[in-house]
Amino acid sequence: SELFGYEKGAFTGAHKQTPGKIELASGGTLFLDEIGDMPLSLQAKMLRFLQEKVIERLGGRAEIPVDVRVVCATNQNLEKLIGEGGFREDLFYRISEVPVNVPPLRQRAGDVVVLARYFMEKYAAQQGKSVRGLSPDAVQALEHHSWPGNVRELENKIKTALVMADGDRITAEDLSLSVGDGEDGEN
Repeated sequence: SELFGYEKGAFTGAHKQTPGKIELASGGTLFLDEIGDMPLSLQAKMLRFLQEKVIERLGGRAEIPVDVRVVCATNQNLEKLIGEGGFREDLFYRISEVPVNVPPLRQRAGDVVVLARYFMEKYAAQQGKSVRGLSPDAVQALEHHSWPGNVRELENKIKTALVMADGDRITAEDLSLSVGDGEDGEN
C-alpha cells in the first residue's frame, strides 16, 4: 500500500483513496533503498511496474500510468541472493541498467576526512557550535578507524563529537577514537 497506494475500503482503516510513493514520484525519481530486502511477492509487482510503467492501487482495478526514474540501493550481493532464491533474476536485470558500485568507506582513502569535515560544518551550523576544524590526532584517528558502520557511523561520531567538543577543534577523544585504532575497528 505504501508503494502502490490504495483505494477506499481496500482494507480495514482505508478510509480514503491514497496514492502510493510510485504514483507521487511520477515525473521525477523514486529511490528504493535496500531493495535486496524486498520480499519476493513484492518483487513481482515491482517488475511489472518497471516493465509496463503502470501501477494498480491496492483494492483497485484501474491501471495508472507513471513516468518515474527508479534508483535502487542495497548493501547485499544481489547475484548471490539470486542463487539462493531470495531475489528475482529478471528484476535484477531490470534494475541493473547503470550499476554504480560504491565501496565501503574503509576502502576509500581520503574520503573519511572530507566527509568528516562536511558533517562537522553541517551539524556545527545546526547546533550553533563554533567548532572550526579537526585536530591532528582526530584526523589520524579518523583515517585509522575501519568504519564497520560506514558513512552512518562517521556521521554519528561527528554529531557526538560536536556535543563533546570544548574547544574550536574536534579531537580524537571527542570522537571516542584513539589514534591507534586499527583495521579491527575496536576503540
